Amino acid sequence: MGRYIDDILQPGEKVLYSTNAHWIFFAPAILLWILAAVFLALSGMVPPGSPLMLVCWALAAIVALVALYKTVTAWFHRWTTETDVTSLRVVHKTGFINRKTFEMSLDKIESVDVNQSIAGRVFGYGDVTIMGVGKSEEKLDMVTSPIAFRNAITAR
Repeated sequence: MGRYIDDILQPGEKVLYSTNAHWIFFAPAILLWILAAVFLALSGMVPPGSPLMLVCWALAAIVALVALYKTVTAWFHRWTTETDVTSLRVVHKTGFINRKTFEMSLDKIESVDVNQSIAGRVFGYGDVTIMGVGKSEEKLDMVTSPIAFRNAITAR
């Protein structure tokens, strides 16, 4: 499966900048994996055969299943999300079977706003809002390197 942008490029159009959803989408899964490991470690600290040991194992298994689900959904989101700036437009695509795309001509963009939390500044992600002529507005969540993305749109 190729990239979406490669399938829709017009003659003479070039990709100037590509970005993706940030790895921070994996944060809930990472925290759940750590919690599962804590429950597993606690099971080793109680006497063998104790009912508390079985409870710890059960909790570790349940949390690990939820962590696995969160890991797969975060990976799938990152895999199916593309954000590109071409010489003519901004293109954002999410989804695999149920696809959602957003395209806006660079000439129709009025402003590009970046919103970064403290964690976003530290880890290099942020939300980008692209406002076009009229009432068109699109918010892209947790974009990697949002300042570089904004600069690719505004620098002409």
